[in-house]
Amino acid sequence: MNTEEIFDVVDENDNVIGQASRQEVHARRLLHRAVHVFLFNSRGELLLQMRSANKDEHPLTYTSSCSGHLDAGETYDAAVVRELREELGLDCELQPLQKFAATPQLAMEHTMLYRADTDAEPTIDEYEIEFVRFHPVNEIAAMLAEQPETFSPPLQVLLQWYFESEQ
Repeated sequence: MNTEEIFDVVDENDNVIGQASRQEVHARRLLHRAVHVFLFNSRGELLLQMRSANKDEHPLTYTSSCSGHLDAGETYDAAVVRELREELGLDCELQPLQKFAATPQLAMEHTMLYRADTDAEPTIDEYEIEFVRFHPVNEIAAMLAEQPETFSPPLQVLLQWYFESEQ
């Protein structure tokens, strides 16, 4: 993880109002941007990532298949392709699902959620990720209901939206 990364600082409407380092953005809880991917296999199972102990926020909790911040000047669509390659070593077709306004539960991040479908074997970034595993969606719902603390707050928000939108 590079603490010297520079992010766009944005307002409540996701307009860029400045730039700051990753460390400053997180310390001051400034609004910024992130992407998340829900990666499904052909059996309809969702890949969950266990965040590594090295993470500065929510270590050793489940998160989306892939997630990350936008660098200063980067678009959501460019960032999601980069993050998917960096974290999972994959190039997949990505479908935008939903944009979420920044909230404390979403780590002060305007968040764009994408979907990808593949049976390709991910190659994980072992510094960022403890492990990944595909789970049936109903199993994830049960895990979330029984042990919500094992899921990062952003993933809780995204899963809740997903479960409600899939009804």
